Amino acid sequence: MPTKLGTLGLPERELGRHIAWDIGAAQVSRALAHELGAFAILQTYSRLVIDCNRHLDVPSSIPVISENTVITGNQGLSAADAAERARAIFHPYHARIAREFERRTQVGQPSILIAMHSFTPSFDGVSRPWHTGMLYNRDVRLGRALIALLREEPELIVGDNEPYAVSDLSDYGVVVYGERRGIPHVEIEIRQDLVEDEAGQQAWAKRFARLLPLASAGIAL
Repeated sequence: MPTKLGTLGLPERELGRHIAWDIGAAQVSRALAHELGAFAILQTYSRLVIDCNRHLDVPSSIPVISENTVITGNQGLSAADAAERARAIFHPYHARIAREFERRTQVGQPSILIAMHSFTPSFDGVSRPWHTGMLYNRDVRLGRALIALLREEPELIVGDNEPYAVSDLSDYGVVVYGERRGIPHVEIEIRQDLVEDEAGQQAWAKRFARLLPLASAGIAL
């Protein structure tokens, strides 16, 4: 949280929940980038301040309620305050991503976009049985290739656009950097209880480091 915003009026126990951040996703991303020699860009601010995977004009960009928790510090936010959060956090993050894609284009380096997230084991009292889910929208190539490979591992329950699905309203990264640029992409969701510790984070990073090259092998870059 930016220092001047404090905790947005929330107790510390709420800030440790999924409403504030994707538990384990950053560590898996770092480890996966290391395994593949890939380039990782991480958002370091909570999505409760501003959600950088949402378009600025949707209500969930700066949520006033998340799951069943009222976000006190986001109530009655002025347009000027919302614009300041976008200026300080949203725009620099996406400018950094865009610069990396432009750099790669200039040197003729092909790109694949992996958006890494985690999800809760249950939501509103409903269990989520999937260990991982592959999310995609218009471009199905990488997502479906990964699903096929993951389902060869009998211990895994793999979601096909579960527990979420990508859309123009619910996502930013996949739509703007994947679909609009014509770059092969997938949004990976891992159940957060599986990546809460280092052992789980390393195991999932190694799994995707093994499977992503196989899934992308037949895709024109």
